[in-house]
Amino acid sequence: MVGGLGLATAGLVSAADVAARPLTGNLKHSVARWTFGRMPIADLCRTVKQIGFSAIDLVGPDDWPTLKAHGVHSSMCNGAELGLEKGFADRRFHDELVARYTRHIDLVADAGYRNLICFSGNRNGMDPDEGMANAAAGLKRILGHAGKRGVRLVMELLNSRVDHPDYLCDRSTWGVALCEMLDSEHFGLLYDIYHMQIMEGDIIATIRRDHRWFVHYHTAGVPGRHEIGPEQELNYPAICRAIRDTGFDGFIAQEFMPSAPDPVASLREAIRLCDV
Repeated sequence: MVGGLGLATAGLVSAADVAARPLTGNLKHSVARWTFGRMPIADLCRTVKQIGFSAIDLVGPDDWPTLKAHGVHSSMCNGAELGLEKGFADRRFHDELVARYTRHIDLVADAGYRNLICFSGNRNGMDPDEGMANAAAGLKRILGHAGKRGVRLVMELLNSRVDHPDYLCDRSTWGVALCEMLDSEHFGLLYDIYHMQIMEGDIIATIRRDHRWFVHYHTAGVPGRHEIGPEQELNYPAICRAIRDTGFDGFIAQEFMPSAPDPVASLREAIRLCDV
């Protein structure tokens, strides 16, 4: 399915290297389902196995049987959320979110998975400290159940400058403060490297300082959210070495939107760049 030409042309990984070198195993790799939305889920399962890893991010219950049939892990589950804008920072949504997440925690646990994504939602004119207190209050209503079932809620850091205007959890300091407030092994942050480069930069120093709370990572190139190679500004091999050196044992999921003619070649190249 994937030839060496696209990789060799990119000047990053030779075709011979792709064929000969297995993944190191130092980091666990995944790919976001939505970025390959045109590919049937069964085909994506086969693709990731061919590349050499076995996890897909942001997959809901309807697709879990297909993943299991192919021996592919759901590294970040979704489907409980009300969307990115309606999250735990707004008390108006708490009752519905608690009901949805309580049900979904059971689904995730029964399927043998661990991570379940959640969102702060938008500010809607709210003071950030008020939003944090609200989010903590809402999450505390379900963290006990998550703990009993061995599930971890993971709030994603998103940029509010380009992609998600008014999103509240848009800086690592806010997310870390929420983690410290909750102080639970069943809650952590999805540190999206693309989003945090847009909002604050200083990626490697932040990872080294706050990695305790970063239980999952997403990638994409800046600017544009496309491939993570040399045409964009982030040095992903260096970033992944920093993640590796923290002792991280979670997943790094590719979440770039492929723009090259062969998106699978782009995914293969991205995995090689991050496999340090």
